[in-house]
Amino acid sequence: MISKLPRWVEYGAFVLAFTAGSVNAVGLLGFEHQAISHLSGTATLLGTGLAHGSLTHSLHLAGILIGFLAGAALSGLLLPSSSLRLGRHYETLLAIEGVLLLAAIHFLENGDYIGHYVASMACGLQNALVTTYSGAVVRTTHLTGIVTDLGLMLGSAIRGRAFDRRKALLFLIIVSGFLAGGVIGAWLFAWLHFAALAIPAGISFLLALAYRLYRSRRHLG
Repeated sequence: MISKLPRWVEYGAFVLAFTAGSVNAVGLLGFEHQAISHLSGTATLLGTGLAHGSLTHSLHLAGILIGFLAGAALSGLLLPSSSLRLGRHYETLLAIEGVLLLAAIHFLENGDYIGHYVASMACGLQNALVTTYSGAVVRTTHLTGIVTDLGLMLGSAIRGRAFDRRKALLFLIIVSGFLAGGVIGAWLFAWLHFAALAIPAGISFLLALAYRLYRSRRHLG
């Protein structure tokens, strides 16, 4: 049951959502108002671009979609299953995410669109890090599914079904982390421009180190 979640999962979910929110804020402010941590809007823009014959812009949007897919595929390659469990090498993927975000800074500072695709790849990798835990779908780079699940839970509670407070708390933590990341990301972009991505990159490296130390202390390989 979700009520048995260890506290480190909630802390990690907040930090990951914060990271995604800050990356997305930089994307909205600096990538021609293009979100990169989720794809619904990107897919819609791609469709409208194809309808109006905007080939160059459509190829760029397709590159963002493919980048996100490639990041998720990398997570699938390195993780044996979608369920969250201690002992797996999440620190490897977190370190890769940090490297991708630093690479994105390099390309974006030089006006190269490759930076958009690399940043999207980092988000796709992160979003695939944790797919399910005790039946709860955990996404940290966008809020559509999270808010939908919260609405379903509220509706079920009104009908008289039990309300899983721990599950709701996890979802609210993710929402608050993403919003906080957006605020900080916007502030950092105004100050550092694309170099603001160094902050979420640093957070990814710190999470990787913290998880590695935790695994070592628990003798998990």
